[in-house]
Amino acid sequence: MIVPLALLVGALCLALGAWAAWFVARDRAVVLRQLWGAAVIEGVLVLQAVIAGVLAATGSPDVDGVLLWGYVLTQALVLPIAAAWAFAERTRWSSVVLLVAAVTVAFLEFRLLQIWGTV
Repeated sequence: MIVPLALLVGALCLALGAWAAWFVARDRAVVLRQLWGAAVIEGVLVLQAVIAGVLAATGSPDVDGVLLWGYVLTQALVLPIAAAWAFAERTRWSSVVLLVAAVTVAFLEFRLLQIWGTV
């Protein structure tokens, strides 16, 4: 796992979460720009999954493959599901959904670093 890329994912998720929290506090629904932000994070997650696949295939660290790919797959699914839910829900709760999803992905990223053995 490339640590700077993982830190980038974490920072982007926390920034998106803070943006969503601001919208929750102001009683506003998610806007399209926030969903584009989630799409950017998703793109970085896909890049990270490809890099993790290459590193795992070359035997970089000895990690439990099921655990690693379970986290990678879960991370890849959380934001798209939350974005679809937030897009369908046009109340303040859409911002809550995006906030919870962003924090969840940030936590999963930290766990991936622990699984990989870099933290």
